[in-house]
Amino acid sequence: MADVARHAGVSSQTVSRVSNGHAAVVEETRQKVLRSMKELGYRPNSAARALKRGDFRTIGVITMSLSSTGNVRTLEAIATRASRAGYAVTLLPLDAPTRDNVKGAFTRLDELAVDAIVLIMEVHLLDARLLELPPHVKVVVVDSDAGDRFHVVDTDQRQGARAAVEHLLELGHDTVWHVAGPEESFAAGSRAASWEATLRERGRGVPAVLRGDWTPDSGYRAGLLLAQEPDCTAVFVANDQMALGVLRALHESGRRVPEDVSVVGFDDIPEATSFIPPLTTIHQDFATVGELCVDSILRELGGETLGGGTTLVPTRLVVRRSTARRGATDSR
Repeated sequence: MADVARHAGVSSQTVSRVSNGHAAVVEETRQKVLRSMKELGYRPNSAARALKRGDFRTIGVITMSLSSTGNVRTLEAIATRASRAGYAVTLLPLDAPTRDNVKGAFTRLDELAVDAIVLIMEVHLLDARLLELPPHVKVVVVDSDAGDRFHVVDTDQRQGARAAVEHLLELGHDTVWHVAGPEESFAAGSRAASWEATLRERGRGVPAVLRGDWTPDSGYRAGLLLAQEPDCTAVFVANDQMALGVLRALHESGRRVPEDVSVVGFDDIPEATSFIPPLTTIHQDFATVGELCVDSILRELGGETLGGGTTLVPTRLVVRRSTARRGATDSR
């Protein structure tokens, strides 16, 4: 900086103001300083400036998986909204959601100098109360039951599951079978609990839960079992990819969709319109979830205290051709 000041014939303070984009520099002087910077090969060190200010303009993201549709689309929205606000994103995937792994990830991101962290849990944060995090780092959690300690942003899982079950019951089906996600998943648990509660509120029988791992293969295995149940005329599947496997199994078993069995998924992935038949499903607004995470962080960085609590993003039922009135099952 001193070399640039001597070369341009100005003070070091003027060079500092130009480097930091201050308006209080006459344009002629600014251009003189910029020419000297270019000739001398001077480039401001943004990392050093950030350390001095304590403002790194970076958001860390810890996620359990990059294989799920929801995580990838939420991450995309976080990165896009952060970029528009002038922030970079540092991603740190974990191979298992243990307390030590999460704590280690926070320590690593703290070393990498981030202003705040988004934690995409996807599973029950069972030991949240025992998790010691750096006190100066702002944290927002996605898809978890940790709202008593952290600020959580999540899809309204229960509302979506209720809408799916009510849609099928209104079509005249006696009850609704369910293919749930993995037991450790917070979202899967919320959807299954809402499915069961809705059936009980309507005085309907609650069939045994079949469980998958979010993949089409696991949905296919569940679908083969459902195809052997003569009383099964309606199925709510916890995500669209498992629903794809269910559709295949029903087709191979001679059970027509929706004439014999109506199927509803959850997520509304782009490919859902190309399933055979096109899938009725619950639409999740992953973009809004990601954007609200960044907005919450920016509010905290601006001095607002959010504390615990959960912000829920509504879902909506998208009706396509995989569901029909129960009467259609008797048309054979």
